[in-house]
Amino acid sequence: MIFAAFFKALGQAGDPRFRKVLMLGVGLSFVLLVAITAGFLLFIQWITGDTTEVWLIGEVRWLDDLLGWTGFFLMLFLSIVLMVPVASAITSMFLDEVAQAVEDRHYPELPNIPRMPLGDAIKDTVNFLGIIIAANTLALIAYAVFWPLALFIFWALNGYLLGMEYFQLAAMRRIGRVEARKLRKQKRLTIWTAGTLMAIPLSVPIVNLLIPIFGAATFTHIFHAVNSRRPV
Repeated sequence: MIFAAFFKALGQAGDPRFRKVLMLGVGLSFVLLVAITAGFLLFIQWITGDTTEVWLIGEVRWLDDLLGWTGFFLMLFLSIVLMVPVASAITSMFLDEVAQAVEDRHYPELPNIPRMPLGDAIKDTVNFLGIIIAANTLALIAYAVFWPLALFIFWALNGYLLGMEYFQLAAMRRIGRVEARKLRKQKRLTIWTAGTLMAIPLSVPIVNLLIPIFGAATFTHIFHAVNSRRPV
């Protein structure tokens, strides 16, 4: 079901409406990634001083390199971690448009629904984003202790959190907050697996810019698949 949902999402990439949202999502993901990277580097500079050594990058002069090619490659390197909060933040802005495009093509029999209030979507996204940042901060201990498994822990943790967020927001559009939470708990393992499969390519620079939009489309399909199997 998860792979079927993903390939349906991938197959809609040629849809002009979907492609427009995809391009906007990629552009905004890149802008958010640049902004988060800049803030992160300024924070690191404040802690470490004007220069430091970065693995595979070499000596980094923060303010000078931030605007140069070194800053670009450093951003790609850091995107392995920083794309997780970007993917979380992007949901409030594009999930409704993506979900509607998916439903218009694949589920035309569904009744029209009003757009989710932007304030509610942003509120939920901020809450999820706070949970993601807090969980990953605490997970630094686990990464240090179990460092050979750090990448797998990172995927599993963020797969669970991102899957929970994307499914919750996709489900809320159709069945409301309370029922969405119930369904999410019932299908926790499926959602976790799908979220982990989403978190893995988020660790691949460049490719990760595409994942938030395709993730939103995939979880829309997953919601409709599991919701159709619920007892009425």
